Amino acid sequence: MTVRPLGIPSIPPAGVDIARRFLSIRHRTRELAAPLRPEDTVIQSMPDASPTKWHLAHTTWFFEHFVLGRDAAHVPANPEWHYLFNSYYQSVGPMHARPRRGLITRPALDEVLDYRARVDDAVAERIARGSDDALPALVELGLQHEQQHQELLLTDIKHAFAQNPLEPAYLADAPRPLPVAAQPLRYVPFDEGVVEIGHAGDGFAFDNEGPRHRAYRQAGSLANRPVTNAEYMAFINDGGYRDPMLWLSDGWATVQAEGWERPLYWDEALETEFTLHGRRTIDPHAPVCHISYYEADAFARWAGARLPTEVEWETLAADVPVRGNLQDEGVFQPMAISFEAPLGQMYGDVWEWTMSPYISYPGFRPLVGALGEYNGKFMNGQWILRGGSCATPADHIRATYRNFFPPHARWQFSGIRLGTDR
Repeated sequence: MTVRPLGIPSIPPAGVDIARRFLSIRHRTRELAAPLRPEDTVIQSMPDASPTKWHLAHTTWFFEHFVLGRDAAHVPANPEWHYLFNSYYQSVGPMHARPRRGLITRPALDEVLDYRARVDDAVAERIARGSDDALPALVELGLQHEQQHQELLLTDIKHAFAQNPLEPAYLADAPRPLPVAAQPLRYVPFDEGVVEIGHAGDGFAFDNEGPRHRAYRQAGSLANRPVTNAEYMAFINDGGYRDPMLWLSDGWATVQAEGWERPLYWDEALETEFTLHGRRTIDPHAPVCHISYYEADAFARWAGARLPTEVEWETLAADVPVRGNLQDEGVFQPMAISFEAPLGQMYGDVWEWTMSPYISYPGFRPLVGALGEYNGKFMNGQWILRGGSCATPADHIRATYRNFFPPHARWQFSGIRLGTDR
């Protein structure tokens, strides 16, 4: 008898080779780290970011603890590493302080890569053995978790390189996409009524994506694309960062305390921005990114609009195919894309802030045991983002996916899509 463990939805019964998927995603993480030198993998540029080496080790620890650790006979590679590479699972033991991960010079990078290889072999052997009905769902959870860290690996190393006066490039020889003019901004109307949101049916979803439930959606409209760099420049040039009437109280206090005058990584002249490919000229047609919730909300007020709710975003994105500038494209930078459909692109380029706080859905229950710490305990003081970014794997994102960050966060590929009332 197959049991769905810990409340994790089962993976589809057909068409999924979990062993091949496991090795593919684990290899992809190594590929993303490959352009870095060993010295690059140790640096931690701020408390919210983590070193690449830590990402490589933590995702491996996740599989060792939650998958291999189900077998009482399993012997950990190094018991001390449980303390170093646990992230926030208080129920499984203490952990090294997050802001001090950059001080973990040992184990060395080659030891961490060897650790990954040994755990990969052990998990692959466990999958091949096929004696644990719970294993496929647990492995899939670990892979979805790993894909989140693939994105963090890219955003964190970008932030670290931006602190270096030499502004090194993660990929210096990456091809530049041909410039494309942004679609004219227009709003797609939607009607009011009772709708359903949340994950339902087969396929993976995190616990915070459910249960599926009814919600009321007021009539309104949603912009056909994200806000562009040129549009955001107009906000700056019109004094947007100097007008307290546009800002939430906490947002204005943050602007004053941090001295914000422009998006993260833009130069003072508003001509260039730091990217994973080094410093480049700002593309006026590309979506603006590295914007906090406070900035997104202020821009929306200035534009005579608002941010969408997550109910609006999800119900309109539900029938839009997952396509766009995602990690698989290898661009790692937002760019203008032209789709003909009214809402032809809802995924990729930038995560889109919504005006919805990160709270539980009606009837939400976290996973049983330590994995219940994965999402539920962060439902406080954070805001929902939707749609994925240029650093998100295409097979990781879906209409029901709920990303969340505190309102001051800027180092993620986060941007703006406007909505209106009517």
